[in-house]
Amino acid sequence: MEKQKQIESLKKRYARSAPPLKSGRSMRRKEIKTGKPKNTRATIRRLFSYLNEYRFSMAIALVCVVGGTLAQLAGSYMLRPLINQYIAPLDGSRGSTAGLLRGIAVMGFVLALGVIANYVQTRIMLSVAQNALQRIRDDLFSKMQKLPVRFYDTNNNGDLMSRFSNDVDSIGQMLSSTLIQLFSGALSIVGTLGLMIYTNVWLTLVTVIMVPVMILAGKAIASRSQKYFAAQQSSLGAVNGYIEETISGQKVVKVFCHEDIAEEEFGILNEDLKSNMVHAQFFSGVIMPVMGNLSQLNYILTACAGGFLCVLRGFDVGGLTVFLSFSRQFNRPINEISMQIGNVFSALAGAERVFSIMDEEPEQADEEDAVVLEPMKGYVELKNVTFGYNPDKIILKDISLYAKPGQKIAFVGSTGAGKTTITNLLNRFYDIQGGEIIIDGYNIRRLKKENLRRNIAMVLQDTHLFTGTVMENIRYGRLDATDEEVVEAAKTASAYSFIMRLPEGFDTVLEGDGANLSQGQRQLLNIARAAVSKAPILILDEATSSVDTRTEKHIEQGMDRLMANRTTFMIAHRLSTVRNANAIMVLENGEIIERGDHEDLLKQNGRYYQLYTGVAELD
Repeated sequence: MEKQKQIESLKKRYARSAPPLKSGRSMRRKEIKTGKPKNTRATIRRLFSYLNEYRFSMAIALVCVVGGTLAQLAGSYMLRPLINQYIAPLDGSRGSTAGLLRGIAVMGFVLALGVIANYVQTRIMLSVAQNALQRIRDDLFSKMQKLPVRFYDTNNNGDLMSRFSNDVDSIGQMLSSTLIQLFSGALSIVGTLGLMIYTNVWLTLVTVIMVPVMILAGKAIASRSQKYFAAQQSSLGAVNGYIEETISGQKVVKVFCHEDIAEEEFGILNEDLKSNMVHAQFFSGVIMPVMGNLSQLNYILTACAGGFLCVLRGFDVGGLTVFLSFSRQFNRPINEISMQIGNVFSALAGAERVFSIMDEEPEQADEEDAVVLEPMKGYVELKNVTFGYNPDKIILKDISLYAKPGQKIAFVGSTGAGKTTITNLLNRFYDIQGGEIIIDGYNIRRLKKENLRRNIAMVLQDTHLFTGTVMENIRYGRLDATDEEVVEAAKTASAYSFIMRLPEGFDTVLEGDGANLSQGQRQLLNIARAAVSKAPILILDEATSSVDTRTEKHIEQGMDRLMANRTTFMIAHRLSTVRNANAIMVLENGEIIERGDHEDLLKQNGRYYQLYTGVAELD
């Protein structure tokens, strides 16, 4: 029981989405219920909507399936005249070798047509399935670009990656093979049943008697496997989430000697995944031997009954041979359909997880009369702003401030006081519950988000560089920037000298989030990216907190040039970096308790004075 609680606790953290954040830097995750799809029919309809534009190709594939099935049935039935006329003639005469060879040739030709038809439908369905998967991935990725920052703050990256890979792959398996096998199996059952009735009604009754038994057995096993397939997908997402987090934080793991705990927690998640996979694969795999044994029993009963009919009722040997073949063929698609049930459940569970992201509420759309400010000057004002990540837990309380173009506004205060939250609100990553945020006389709700964010550059504590050249990473700040502008931005950020020392200079390819650069060098590139954007508003969020003092001086030189003629909002734990700010806001518990420049705040002998002189510490 204790171990199960531990498993559920870890899965809540690594496989599941969360409620709105308590603050800008802390989060909790909530439970996503797993099990059978909430609305199986809706999931199936939505999945099949991706196949609509390939209806003609699918129609050709279905025709090929029909042709292949009919060819198989016809080829099997042709054994009856061959046996009755050339191998064991009913009149006791000697069979004709030439006639037998002709019959075999015709039967081979018919079966060859079936092989060609199966080949064509396989190629078509693989193409259709991959095209549909491409659209699903495109839609999923496109939707994720439209989701608000809140979504990424509250969802595990590894679990999201699992939906892109494992869940989409399970959908692809169903679309490429399972659907056709289900249709082909159903058609084969109907066609075989018809020929069995035509061949001998009584033997058909003997064979059909076992069908309900086989169906009930398959249904009983499938009902158990369904919940385990859903649990398997959830556990897989948890494992991926834990791996992603542990690998990205490997330095922290080693510094705090957390390897044993990490192995233990991974072992718990891995054990849960193994358990769910064992159950899912067991119930999926056990269908085949169970159905196979029932089929073998059915074959024995049919053969015995057929033998009695041949001896007592004059039933022809060719008819018995063909019927026994049909009996095998009749049971095989039933077994195949039973085997595919597991794939169907796995695909539906994966599809529901994919569609759950597509159904997430996108970022709030711009108002119909939203305007574009060009150029934006950088007058910023907050009027009585009230905000909470949870509506019932307010983070910012009646915040008011203003900044003119070229001014530097600094925020200091304890962790969780709301400093980063203010910068999130300026970008409209979140919308406020009360008050107004005004830029150049316009409430930011009336500005187009793209226009707003294009005019705000950010330099964060945590840098992120993309795979590509140094030039491309700096140009990310403004994609239409020329090479000369990129070079000038690098000089502004004090990054030019170290870039020229790289093996290929600006053409050096960065991989692994700039793993071949130091933290300070990555930050300088981040500053250069902000510089090339030419945005009139700049946000610096503890940009120097994770570098050494010498590197900090280079970064500060770059930031000083970057801040020139820009409205700048600074968040810093090192109070020495905010001495030159035009105004310093001291926040505690979501309220501005002191404001003024450095000298004014020291004279007040309040919280800022205590922090600056070391009487109090930032917690």
